[in-house]
Amino acid sequence: MDGVTNAGPGRPRLTARRRPGGTARAEILDAAAELFTTRGFAATSTRHIAEAVGMRQASLYNHFATKDDILVALLTDTVTPALDFAENLRLHDTSPAVKLYALSYIDAAQLITGRWNLGVLYLLPELGSDRFMSFRADRDRLREQYRALAQAVLGAIGDAASTQLAELPFRLVESVISARADALEGTPIPDAAVIAGSALHILGWHQDLASLHTEAAELISNAETPKLSGAASAPDNFDVMKP
Repeated sequence: MDGVTNAGPGRPRLTARRRPGGTARAEILDAAAELFTTRGFAATSTRHIAEAVGMRQASLYNHFATKDDILVALLTDTVTPALDFAENLRLHDTSPAVKLYALSYIDAAQLITGRWNLGVLYLLPELGSDRFMSFRADRDRLREQYRALAQAVLGAIGDAASTQLAELPFRLVESVISARADALEGTPIPDAAVIAGSALHILGWHQDLASLHTEAAELISNAETPKLSGAASAPDNFDVMKP
């Protein structure tokens, strides 16, 4: 039959590949990401996702048992690269300011430049269920990594008592999610480097950022985290950062 290609496990797919990604699983995730962020999670069925990919609904179940499983995979992909990078930072002998800058950069870059604005899914009421406990735990671990680095920066500038400030860099980075949503109305999205520098400034760190550019770029480019790729790779625009 014309237009039928082999989708791997299951029956042949209905159409040729129409989504980015080298596998059927990647195409499913891309279609689900678009539908969840534009149509809404509750209003999207697995049939809608299968149709957006160009496969039979039964074939989709060879890759994901439920719609919740697809959402878990998408959410996990929003935090795992930054979390892996943050946990790897403990192996590097560099200043907390450089580490916080680098983490804020790659996390913001991923949230800003991902194909779909997946961060908006963090507000779904469904995420309160036990099914999403592992994602919530990973996000909490990432928040704690930010908090620990921010507290170390505060200690270095002699303001270690300002524990409330230590919560702000994580919140600042995630603010790009709403900024990206607002950009549909013409509001510009902050550059990832601007966010990274602001994560330090919000703590009261006001030294020259120029040296951090080079150090953080090298730290990111040498990262051994295999999931760090694409938008989260070594920054190309450190020179446009405005202190």
